[in-house]
Amino acid sequence: MSTSTSLPRLAVLIDADNMPARYATAIFEEVSSLGEASIRRIYGDFSGGCPQGWKQDVLASLAIVAHQHFANTTGKNASDIALVIDAMDILHSGLVSGFVLVSSDSDFTRLASRIREQGLDVFGIGEEKTPAAFVNACKRFIRAENLSSSDSTSSTVKSLQPEIETTKRVAPVKQESPKRLIERAMDKIEQESDWYTLSQIGNAIRATKPDFDPRNYGHTKFVTLVEKLNGFEIKRQGGTQVSVRKTSAKQK
Repeated sequence: MSTSTSLPRLAVLIDADNMPARYATAIFEEVSSLGEASIRRIYGDFSGGCPQGWKQDVLASLAIVAHQHFANTTGKNASDIALVIDAMDILHSGLVSGFVLVSSDSDFTRLASRIREQGLDVFGIGEEKTPAAFVNACKRFIRAENLSSSDSTSSTVKSLQPEIETTKRVAPVKQESPKRLIERAMDKIEQESDWYTLSQIGNAIRATKPDFDPRNYGHTKFVTLVEKLNGFEIKRQGGTQVSVRKTSAKQK
């Protein structure tokens, strides 16, 4: 009998009014690196069309279950409320070990905080316009623009978007120097050795900056970002583990 390590089960809840469908395939490819998307739901008012391009073709190809909620009152978002209610039901069911909240809306800040209070992970996926409050409420926040830069988006999803959307680029948010982030992370980690593993550094950075991502700086991997920075020495062990130290540490 073969044994395998099961991936964490995740509930992926999408705000259809606040996330364009052009990111759909890339979102679920990213989620697959975090765990198994065992619950896939999208919330919106589909009665008047397809909000943000979320057509039936897209939903069917990715096995996303649509939850229709009519906008009965102007200024009130029934689908947001439904998403929150379902999230709390899923939370107390014990069926998942984490959530992926796909939205750029700060209204979900308290939901993310409440889920984390119960000891479950919350991963956020949203556009660069996402308010800091929601970003910081997540364990990790992933910018949708970083995902769309890959060539993985299916032709089905691409064909549903106007050409102007596929070429649109959002001005990047001003980023803090990655060198300073790494140096501060090293200072926070208490150990005698001058060498720090990349995972130690990454975890220390994301503890205060959930949206830290090497893709924000034009690199797909953390190690390639560090390699481009001055002031660090890299050591590889066993082909997989990578350690880093400040070059000034050589003189100690």
